[in-house]
Amino acid sequence: MLIRRAVFTWVFFSVAVGVLQAQSLDLLIRGGRVIDPRNEINAVLDVGIADGKVVEVAEQIQESRAQTVVDASGLIVTPGLIDLHAHVFFGTEPNAYLSNSFTALPPDGFTFRVGVTTVVDTGGAGWRNFIQFKEQVIDRSQTRVLAMLNIVGSGMKGGPVEQNVADMDPELTAQRALEFPDIVVGIKVAHYRGEDFGPVDHAVTAGGRANVPVMVDFGTHEPELSLEALLLRHLRPGDIYTHTYMNVNGRLPIVDSDGMLKPFVSNARARGIVFDVGHGGGSFLFSQAIPAMSQGFPPDTISTDLHTGSMNGGMKDMLNVMSKFLNMGMSVQDVVERSTWNPAQTINRDDLGHLSIGAVADVTVLRERDGEFGFVDVVGGKLIGDRKFEAELTVRAGQIVWDLNGLSRVN
Repeated sequence: MLIRRAVFTWVFFSVAVGVLQAQSLDLLIRGGRVIDPRNEINAVLDVGIADGKVVEVAEQIQESRAQTVVDASGLIVTPGLIDLHAHVFFGTEPNAYLSNSFTALPPDGFTFRVGVTTVVDTGGAGWRNFIQFKEQVIDRSQTRVLAMLNIVGSGMKGGPVEQNVADMDPELTAQRALEFPDIVVGIKVAHYRGEDFGPVDHAVTAGGRANVPVMVDFGTHEPELSLEALLLRHLRPGDIYTHTYMNVNGRLPIVDSDGMLKPFVSNARARGIVFDVGHGGGSFLFSQAIPAMSQGFPPDTISTDLHTGSMNGGMKDMLNVMSKFLNMGMSVQDVVERSTWNPAQTINRDDLGHLSIGAVADVTVLRERDGEFGFVDVVGGKLIGDRKFEAELTVRAGQIVWDLNGLSRVN
């Protein structure tokens, strides 16, 4: 896996002890199992928050210093979850699919309740309508909304619009990305049904100009275009292949009909291609994911492909997707890493996805429930599992934005 891993020591968390002891806290999350993959932490610790930042992570922080205390005993405390693939360019334009229309979702209603503090809208807007997306959604949302610009200038409006090669301008796309480097974190190419790699190459050109990765939702064509060529020749190290566990007509899957992982897929990972889940309404099959996992090919990043066509089907939400991988044998630590620090690195946002001192206080408190749970894919496949994540508390920039059972309230 190309994704880097920073190593920090406990000294990092032990600065200015005398000052810390005197510092008042807005919020203390006490006694939870803190999982912070960037800092290689997996231990029962307290997390102190003040002025929207993480200011202390320690074995015991005095409760008297905190205005609000949350008892997280028996719970899991993680950095705020990052959904790398979502569609939140919500609007009322008829027949515009995921670009200012009804199929996309207003983010705040579907993020905090499942522990997500950052979403990346992947391709809803292109360079032509990004400003509208920014003013209409990004600037009005408490959720941190980042964006991958569609290589199609008018965005992901569906149908023939997404086939318009004449509207795929690498220079103007890169120019728009460079205008907003704090928001635009990638370029997206999706749904192209042509017989060549032209749109992918245009997206890669734009990504190179703007120094951001490209995410590819590989289109369908009969006969299928070479997946090997896409991964090994057209994409660059650091680019993202989404819908990894998809299997539809016109697009080659990563696992063949005999259940074997295709060798070039592992070669692509070794080359630095990032493999993203992007569950969606039609892009995740257990018949792909389970054999791939058993052959040592988990995803690099876990994401939802959130929109109205996926949230009421097999996908449901971020925690449901994470729970699927938990029940396919992935450790809690690895699930958290692929939902926090890995996506942050993938989009070159090392300021996110961790609980380092001074980091923005985006924090998720999860309960790992035991029981019997059913998980379904997009074609009717079913997996029975015995563990499931549930969001108890979500903190965005130091503010509690979701509290399922009133953990932050005094009786």
